[in-house]
Amino acid sequence: MSEVRVFWDPRGVTLDSLGRKRFLRVTDGDTPYVSFSIRMLSIDTPELHYPGNQDPARHDERLAELAEWIRRGEAPVDDALAAHLHPRLATGRAGSLQKAQGEAATRAFEELLEARLSRPSGRRRAVFLRSADQPFDQYGRVLAYMAPSYSRAERERLSRQERATFNLLMVASGWAAPFPIYPNLPRHEDLVLLREEARRAVTEGRGAWADPAMLTGYEFRMCYRLWEVTRRLRLGRRLDTAERRSWVHRYCVDMTSREIFDPADYHRVAPYDRLFVWPRDVPEAVARLNLEPPRQTPSDR
Repeated sequence: MSEVRVFWDPRGVTLDSLGRKRFLRVTDGDTPYVSFSIRMLSIDTPELHYPGNQDPARHDERLAELAEWIRRGEAPVDDALAAHLHPRLATGRAGSLQKAQGEAATRAFEELLEARLSRPSGRRRAVFLRSADQPFDQYGRVLAYMAPSYSRAERERLSRQERATFNLLMVASGWAAPFPIYPNLPRHEDLVLLREEARRAVTEGRGAWADPAMLTGYEFRMCYRLWEVTRRLRLGRRLDTAERRSWVHRYCVDMTSREIFDPADYHRVAPYDRLFVWPRDVPEAVARLNLEPPRQTPSDR
């Protein structure tokens, strides 16, 4: 029998469980360095692989099928969301467009990295990372803002926009949608800057926003789950309320009015004004952010 009288079962998290962690080096007896992936905070780019490692282009027919189910009133969505989604899905190329835009977003990010991390001398600049209040996501990826690493002297002469994070630059390019999720929010001035750049990208049709049929990454994932739920309903499966709503997860806050909307009403908020909250965090977010119910019901609009 052990003499240790203390019992503790830590929750912990398996780091970077999406891929292999490559061993890099050791600096001393208790400090190894390994590679790991980063999930950039407050942004969402179009998907290159979803679900799992599947090619989004393979889902063109399924999403067109979903468009027809929506038109016939067979999908568990209300009329307002149906009107928002149907024209984007009925093109028959929703998956192919998602993949093409995902590839374009990857190229845009690589170009930003090359431009911002290259010094005039030819040497590569290091990167600066700042994690969130919740440092890891469910896959063990580090949640962080990423920027070029500048010296103190450089930071003093550069404006906030000139030393922008890659997160912000991707939103400004139009190849990433703003995707702030409570409680991992940027500081107020950075949230204002994120919203301003997102508004310009949307209204000027930059990047992915140039195509009116575009779906944000989170909308594409949502629509695929909606296809799965609707398919089960059409096969005669009996689904409880939670199962019928399992295709949409997060509540949506209008950051300009502090109104909080049901997950399926996210489209009532402009893409650049959206702030998301997981159901488990709603009570705390309502209290800490002083959120309010919508001032108008869907039928009023």
